[in-house]
Amino acid sequence: MHAVVRDWHSAPLPAVDRELCVFAAKLTHHQGDMVSEDLDVLREHGLGDDAVHDAVQVIGYFNYISRIADALGVEAETFIPSWGGAAKEAR
Repeated sequence: MHAVVRDWHSAPLPAVDRELCVFAAKLTHHQGDMVSEDLDVLREHGLGDDAVHDAVQVIGYFNYISRIADALGVEAETFIPSWGGAAKEAR
């Protein structure tokens, strides 16, 4: 998991997970460039329509909530440990 968080491009992922990351990155950064072939790639890796739908919902939700938090100036919660680090004491 830590390898994925650090850099999913070089993480040792199964092919289907790698394609999900490619899909998520494209949907996040280049959503206007999405085409039906992007879905076909996921299906070719064994994901059914329900799984593809779920992936799109999760990716879209995280993009949405991140933008809401950024727009409202929500600060990171200091009581949640960072990857590989210890939580700071809440004051």
